[in-house]
Amino acid sequence: MPNEPAYSTLALDLVRRSTVIDMLGLLTLNYTKLSSWETQPACFVPRDFEKLRASGITIFHPAVGFTNGDVYASSLRDITGWNQFIGAHSSQFLRIDCPGDLEAAKASGRLGIVIGLQNSLHFRTVEDVDCFYRLGQRVSQLTYDDNAIGGGSTDPRDVGLTPFGAQIVDRMNTVGMAVDISHCSDRTTLDALHASSKPVLVTHSNCRALVPAARCKTDEAIRLLADKGGVIGITMVRGFVQSLGPATIEDVLDHIDHVAGLVGVEHVGIGSDVDLDGRDAHIRPKKRFDLDGIDYSQKIFDLTEGLIRRKYSPANIELILGGNFQRALAAIWSPEPASQSEPRA
Repeated sequence: MPNEPAYSTLALDLVRRSTVIDMLGLLTLNYTKLSSWETQPACFVPRDFEKLRASGITIFHPAVGFTNGDVYASSLRDITGWNQFIGAHSSQFLRIDCPGDLEAAKASGRLGIVIGLQNSLHFRTVEDVDCFYRLGQRVSQLTYDDNAIGGGSTDPRDVGLTPFGAQIVDRMNTVGMAVDISHCSDRTTLDALHASSKPVLVTHSNCRALVPAARCKTDEAIRLLADKGGVIGITMVRGFVQSLGPATIEDVLDHIDHVAGLVGVEHVGIGSDVDLDGRDAHIRPKKRFDLDGIDYSQKIFDLTEGLIRRKYSPANIELILGGNFQRALAAIWSPEPASQSEPRA
């Protein structure tokens, strides 16, 4: 918890008692450091864990998207790396395989890691869904850009879900892997929502009604998402929060307000798409991605305090902080994981 007494007792208590889920929460955007954590366990030191724990986040979904080269090999290497990292630090981290693990992480004082990927190009065949599920993958974004499954948000052709993509969605439903449509084109977004027999997730996106970016979701898509029991995680990346001028936590709250007003508070959560340092700490030139006036290491507390200011009830704040994603994941995942080819931490 933050040392500064800048947050109300209610905000601190809400974060403390909630299973806070960041459905695009990155442990670090320094991928050189992350690689060393995965391959050399001693490089992850106690202060690294304390920084993560002090963030208030219980469950991280640190997915990245591989789009070039041998995506199958890159994806396999990524999941293997996460399994090695979690296995080397099993007293601090728990791989999240099934709904009960979300509460188990909270109860044990460990941080949960949901293994996912931001592209499904590694699904060369339908059978690959089963293979990666056995390795621990529990979320897969269908497209980062156009692929054999469907269209990406940056393609002006607005490609829809392909027949192969429909088979992938069906197999993901069958094994209990969450379908993520954050980067999908509008047509693929709607097609996937219609095709899925289980709730669908938008792990990290915002509202196009407020920011006219192709990566943001239309009201039509958000309504259909809610109708299917899904949840949208609101991101804290500047360009998706505010298109012009200053961008602050208040603008993030505006996106939460929009979803809550459109379809109900039960369908909005957090998908920050940033680590605890902010994106600008890792890139040059400065100040292109981060919000104004925010310490990303305390973003959950800022968000919670903002929700209190906007008169959300404590129960509804708990839903936004993680309860909504917890409910949706319980409806998507199998109650208990199938036999794993990688040992559980």
